[in-house]
Amino acid sequence: MANNIEVKELLDAGVHFGHLTRRWDPNMAPYIYMERNGIHIINLYKTAAKIDEASEALKKIAASGRKILFVATKKQAKDIVAEKAKQANMPYITERWPGGMLTNFVTIRKAIKKMQTIDRMKQDGRFDTLSKKEKLQMNRLREKLEKNLGSIADMTRLPGALFVVDIKREHIAIKEAQKLNIPIFAMVDTNSDPRQVDYLIPSNDDASKSIDKIVGYVSNAVIEGLAERKSGKEAQAEGKDAPAPAPKAKATQEPKAKAAPAPVETPEPAKVEATASEEEE
Repeated sequence: MANNIEVKELLDAGVHFGHLTRRWDPNMAPYIYMERNGIHIINLYKTAAKIDEASEALKKIAASGRKILFVATKKQAKDIVAEKAKQANMPYITERWPGGMLTNFVTIRKAIKKMQTIDRMKQDGRFDTLSKKEKLQMNRLREKLEKNLGSIADMTRLPGALFVVDIKREHIAIKEAQKLNIPIFAMVDTNSDPRQVDYLIPSNDDASKSIDKIVGYVSNAVIEGLAERKSGKEAQAEGKDAPAPAPKAKATQEPKAKAAPAPVETPEPAKVEATASEEEE
């Protein structure tokens, strides 16, 4: 994966631009290359290494069958993250983060089921039996749920990991994931504390080009993981369908020939006569 990451591409996308020096977080010092015109410049070689590390971990999670939840509610990241997450067939949150999304997941699932119930009512005709006012209320509720939770409708259990753009903005999501020990992957700018995440990618989390480039690498890794899982399942299915090998025929052993009885010695006539004469004497 590291061989596919070109530092020049990261440079062209503006991934190296950090925040103003006065707004920096000292914990990001190892990932800062220099300061220019009052702005910190991120070391792109370290960024490339971190992208590779995060991509390998995400690929394994995707290959295991777990979901990866993409989170980005800032304006310049919404559409990019939604598009990339859809390509990877993963859930995403691009509107307001619903409080308790992870820590109170049971309630969130109930809201999703309510949305699915309304859809079933429209399909089987029960929706048409409602009054005009009830229909209006149902439609409004459906639109609200679709806007906030429609992108996670297929997420039936807690995600295997979280990928976040801008951890300062998504601090509630970070706290919930930390509480549940869910691995956190994130784009971390120079004004954020990298200790809050498990896999950081030091990068500019404000420019749309930078976000597009980093999320593109991440989503490709997830797609690769899913492809590996699919090929593994197909190989397993082929192994099951293959005919079982014919049982080996048991070697038939010929019965051992019975040993011939030892021959009985018959006394010679001369010896018989000798013994008879001895008895007469």
